[in-house]
Amino acid sequence: MFSQACKYAMRAMLYLSEHASAERKMGVKELSDELDIPQPYLAKVLQNLARQRLIASAKGPNGGFYLEEDQQENKLADIIAQIDGEDFFSACVMGLPVCSAQNPCPLHVQAYAYREGLVYQLRNNTIREMARKVRRENLKL
Repeated sequence: MFSQACKYAMRAMLYLSEHASAERKMGVKELSDELDIPQPYLAKVLQNLARQRLIASAKGPNGGFYLEEDQQENKLADIIAQIDGEDFFSACVMGLPVCSAQNPCPLHVQAYAYREGLVYQLRNNTIREMARKVRRENLKL
């Protein structure tokens, strides 16, 4: 459903939300070890997120990655749109060029209901809210 880069980005952002700050930045190695994500791949994902101002970064001996207060208020839908594009929210699950209520694919009805519920959650929960849920419910990232 999501690209590998998008999955890693969401996991990293949720982890950074709870474990990093401007005073305690996290390096790629530490984050890679904590999330069991290949370090080179994660480095590229984090650089991309920083370039798009979805996360903050600082260089130097005390450098690393973290989320600023306003970045904590981003929605997961924002991250998905930046990495995987807007197609996730509207493209046919079977990849057909035309798929709508008037011209549905074989999975349209089932996929539409599922996707609408997921999209609602992605558009209405902030990174901060989702990260707190991860911590509160002891969910695995």
